[in-house]
Amino acid sequence: MPATPSRIEDLPDLLTVRETADFTRIGIRQAYELVRSGELPSVRLGRSIRIPKRALVRFVQAGVSE
Repeated sequence: MPATPSRIEDLPDLLTVRETADFTRIGIRQAYELVRSGELPSVRLGRSIRIPKRALVRFVQAGVSE
């Protein structure tokens, strides 16, 4: 498994839940809970869940401004 980029600019436009968890340094279960609750917007592609990079940026910015 390749390392998750450390800069937001280097992330793909759609991230897996694992990539999101790794980038934000939270647990995979917490990442799935954020998606399930709608706090972290996501899209379904078949059975896969993807988080748009722009949604992750907004989520992180909202957390920083609190």
